This record gives sequence, C-alpha cells and structure tokens, in this order.
Amino acid sequence: MATVRRMPVEFLTDEQAEAYAKFAEEPTKPELERFFFLDDEDLKLIAKRRGDHNRLGFALQMCTVRYIGLFLEDPLAVPWPVVEHLAEQLGIRDVSQIKRYTERRPTPYEHAWEIRDAYGYHQYEDHDQGRKFRAFLHGRAWTAHAEGPKALFDHAVGWLRRNRVLLPGVSVLARQVAEVRGVADKRLHATVARAARRADPALPGHLVATLKTPEGKRHSELERMRRPPTRTTGTAMKAALQRVEDIAAFQLGRLRLEQVPPNRLSALARYGLGTKAPKLERTPEPKRTAMLTAVMRYLEAKAIDDALDLFEILMATRLISSARRSTDKQRLSTLPQLEKAARITARVSKVIIEELELIEASGCDVDVAGL
Repeated sequence: MATVRRMPVEFLTDEQAEAYAKFAEEPTKPELERFFFLDDEDLKLIAKRRGDHNRLGFALQMCTVRYIGLFLEDPLAVPWPVVEHLAEQLGIRDVSQIKRYTERRPTPYEHAWEIRDAYGYHQYEDHDQGRKFRAFLHGRAWTAHAEGPKALFDHAVGWLRRNRVLLPGVSVLARQVAEVRGVADKRLHATVARAARRADPALPGHLVATLKTPEGKRHSELERMRRPPTRTTGTAMKAALQRVEDIAAFQLGRLRLEQVPPNRLSALARYGLGTKAPKLERTPEPKRTAMLTAVMRYLEAKAIDDALDLFEILMATRLISSARRSTDKQRLSTLPQLEKAARITARVSKVIIEELELIEASGCDVDVAGL
C-alpha cells in the first residue's frame, strides 16, 4: 500500500489535491453496483480468509482499489454504507467486526499484495505500463490541449485505473502531467516555426517586424491588424479591405501544418491575441514565431469575415434602406391618384352589378354594347 503525500500542486486546488485517491464522498448507487459488486471469482478468493472480519476487510480492500485506484493506508477509511453493502453480499450480519481487521497490522498489507497479484495490478514504476502510460499522456496532451491541465490530470487518473496501475502520489502525477504538457507545447512551437521557415526563410522576420510601432503612430502594426472595423462608413470599408490585403501579404496559406491539431493552433492564436506586442517581442524563439504565425492565420480569416460583415451593413443601411425610403416616398406621392381611381372603380362596379341584377330579373338578353 502507498501513502499519498499532500504537496502543493500548481493547477489543482487544495480541495482537489486533498480528494485525490480517497473517498471524497459516499459512492452513488450505480457506483456501488459497478465497483463494489462481488462476482463468483471474488467470492472464491474471499472465502479463503478466516473470520468474518478478515473476509470483510479483504473484500473492502479489493473493491477500494477498483474504485479509487489505490490501497489506502487505513483500509477502514471508507464510508460506512460501503462496508454494509459488502457485508450484505457476504452474509455477515455483525458489520462492526470490520474494526478487528487492522488489529494485526501485517494483515492488510499481506491482503493488498495478494489482491494485486490475483488481479494483475501494477506498480506505477512498472516499466512496460509506464511506457504505455507516457504514450497515452503525450498523445492526449498533443491532441487535446484545450482541455487544460486539470482535465489531462483526470484523464491520466482514469487511464491508470482502467489499466490497473496503482496511483502514485498526487504531486508525482501532477508533475508528470505538467512535464508532458510542457513537452507538447515545445513540440508545437518548434513545428509551427519550422513550417514558417520552410515556407519562406524571411517570414519569421516579417512577422516580428509587425511588433514594431511605426514612426508617428501610437500602435504597432500587429495591434492595427488585430483591430476590427468600428464604424460603418466608406472610409472604414476601405481600411477593412486594406487590412485584408496587408495580412494576406504574408501568404500563410502556403504553410504545411496538417500534422498540427487545429485546436492547438486555435489555442495558440487565442493566447497570442491576448498578449501585448512588447511581451510578444520579448518572447524567446521558436515560441514567438509560432505565436505570431498562429495569430496571423487566425486574423487572415477574421479580417475577411469582418470586411464582409461591414459590407453587408453598408449595403443594408446606405444602399438598400435609401432605395426603400425613396420608393416609400414615391408610393406616398401617388396616394391621391390611387384614391380617385379606387372611387371610380367602386362606382363602375356598382353600376355593373345593378344592371346585371336587372337583366336577370327581367329575363332579357345582355346588351354588351349598351352595358
């Protein structure tokens, strides 16, 4: 059994670190049925114990490691309904006998080793399982960056439990998660920066140049390109089209980044967009080039969308609305003529209807010319 050391962890709260590898709360009914159900194989192994307290304690450790992925230093540090649930399956009426389980200190340790061997649990330091775990962790960190370190930590715990690898201390696992994320970030920066240099050796320099503030200006070129149109005028439309042209000049579509997950590029772009130009300028390579590349790729599509949105607004407010207002004025100006024509039409209709009724009543033929 292992002792879980509680040490400060950067991305975990104190409560999250404290709840790691222990019963933070009472298991739900579905969890009891899943993790604390004793099948025939379980019962055969439990039946070898002498005394109800040993049988119940053995079952408790067996199910505890299934549920939290670790043998507890104190095997009895579990919610009482868990003990009652197991006792009911074993036909043990006096549940309080479980308190005798730790009277002989070696017994829980001996049972833990026996359970580990019988069910194929591995130590965290196991070489083969460690290699598989690192491969999983690196793959997850590379493809699911947007999850954040806490989500990656939870996936790591889930993988270890599914593959019956006993959990290490919280600080050990958290440190490995942080290291893997760092490796994935470095890989991302190197891959994007290398793709930029391959497309054009001068491209990184051109991107860095956008961080400079032109003489007589208040903002850098990157800040200007980051700002969407704020007015609905022809001048703003001209500036929006110029912005599209300036960003397109980098020709970032030629970069070959198929091997980089899109969500990682998006996350890198968001980080770069939220960073001021002076800080970006101080960022070491290749991270700086990677961030600027991701930002410009994002802005390339964003600038086009902004220009199209502005064009749509201008069409609606300056052209279509003006034409509609002009049409409305013309319609209103013709209302007197329309009213006169309607009165004449009504009078004619009345005369025709009266004549037709008279003809029908008299039985005469219709005189079309006279009518």
